[in-house]
Amino acid sequence: MDLRGLVLEKAIKAKLASRKIEKLDTDTKNKILVEMAKDLDENKELLINENKKDIENAKSQGLSNALIDRLMLNEKRISDMALGLRKIAELNDPIGEAIKMWKRPNGLEITQVRVPLGVIGIIYEARPNVTSDAVGLCLKSGNAVILKGGSEAINSNKIIVELLRKTLERLKQTPEIIQFIDVADREATFHLLKLNGYIDCLIPRGGHSLINFVLQNSSIPVIETGVGNCHVYVDYNADFNMAEKIIINAKVQRPAVCNAIENLLVHSSIAKEFMPIICGKLKDCGVEIRGCERTRKIVDYVLPANEEDYKTEYLDLVIAVKIVDSVEEAIEHINKYGTRHSEAIITNDYSNARKFQREIDAAVVYVNASTRFTDGFEFGFGAEIGISTQKLHVRGPMGLEALTSIKYVVNGSGQIRL
Repeated sequence: MDLRGLVLEKAIKAKLASRKIEKLDTDTKNKILVEMAKDLDENKELLINENKKDIENAKSQGLSNALIDRLMLNEKRISDMALGLRKIAELNDPIGEAIKMWKRPNGLEITQVRVPLGVIGIIYEARPNVTSDAVGLCLKSGNAVILKGGSEAINSNKIIVELLRKTLERLKQTPEIIQFIDVADREATFHLLKLNGYIDCLIPRGGHSLINFVLQNSSIPVIETGVGNCHVYVDYNADFNMAEKIIINAKVQRPAVCNAIENLLVHSSIAKEFMPIICGKLKDCGVEIRGCERTRKIVDYVLPANEEDYKTEYLDLVIAVKIVDSVEEAIEHINKYGTRHSEAIITNDYSNARKFQREIDAAVVYVNASTRFTDGFEFGFGAEIGISTQKLHVRGPMGLEALTSIKYVVNGSGQIRL
């Protein structure tokens, strides 16, 4: 079978399966999720062994340490995957929820009801935990899912899908609600993008090039996610200890994720005192610092930054630094170079905090907290299907409600339109 035929066959199976999953009651869906979590927990050794193949391949290809970190599975990460599924099971089922109801003067009773989208395609890179998160969220929200992971995680994704499909079979539910395209060829992705008669929504998760490829080639509605050129702005009266902890956490804890910061802005009135402190801490953590000329006059080991540095999502231990003269200049810089993902201000000025939150165009805007909290689990969604950086339909971490649409249920007593 050619690639187009292979992808089409999986899409057809998903479409048919979506009619079955939308009928499942909440208790059944929750039982499936709990059993899926159990199967992940009980097969940690198998998952880690398959993941090692991907890690070895990544190292042989010279991929960065940051990307390898995103790729790696260990016992804790597998436990977190299982916990995510259990948390999804604990959440309210959105399907069938009556969002609002009203009665028209002619007696018609109208109810806005939440319904599944149908078939959701997920195209993603590196992180195998996305596989279980996507399956869990799609299942609970009554959707079938087609997964197209990156070649770097092919072995990890295959075994996760295999385990989750076996859970469905054991519980006498159709495994066809989970489809996995186990072909690394990018041509398979291209064919997937054209199946608008079978797939209702596409969600790409990955770098700028992947998301652009999907946006430019898809005939299916796309929810744009992920690219995170995120900033922290340290205001004139910021608490230095707080700022230091937040910046180090946001840059260093996991530099290869989309909610890590790539830019640091510091108010000029504190730059001479604060810049040597924070640059020293970043340097000690192995971060390469690229800065404006004003920064380099204060800290001599900072490398020169150019226009491109302020636009770049490094996903690595690299940061661009700039001194600004006001909160207005910080906001202007962020709205120019940011990707509408997550932005933070460190300040004790209430007016500046509110101004920053009002005027920054981003999915999530923080005051005195790390951007690393932009995450479905941290927001109480159990897991996330992605972080939407667009404005239509959904924005920010995407949980169950983001994977639903609405329909209007209208009850009458013989009314006709005059």
